[in-house]
Amino acid sequence: MRIGELAAATGVSVRSLRYYEEQRLLTSTRSPSGQRHYTDAEVDRVHFIQRLYAAGLSSRTVKELLPCVDAPSEESSDAAMERMEQERERLSAHIDDLLSTRDALDALMATNRAHRRTLHRPAGSGRDGNEASLLS
Repeated sequence: MRIGELAAATGVSVRSLRYYEEQRLLTSTRSPSGQRHYTDAEVDRVHFIQRLYAAGLSSRTVKELLPCVDAPSEESSDAAMERMEQERERLSAHIDDLLSTRDALDALMATNRAHRRTLHRPAGSGRDGNEASLLS
């Protein structure tokens, strides 16, 4: 199948498929006129690549995991599991950082709300306080 057909079959853009090939995640053969041709098996491979991306993995990490698919063995399976565990730890650390950042923002917002309650606004001023109240 040609690249447009693979894109339609997988719901992935032609541009993404070209990127996958550039990153050596996907391979094709070329016709004499230079058109890419893919086998039906590439549909499953693209879906698998999409699942890995949806799990937050980079193209470099995806490339590291593909030997488990291309040449399944206990060794490649163990290596893939180890790599996925590392990625999970990285994502967990990132989530922890995001939660801390959100907590800091919540505290800042609470401070702002408390400060706004203490403000005495002149009637008809048209403002809800001033910018300094945000950081007070």
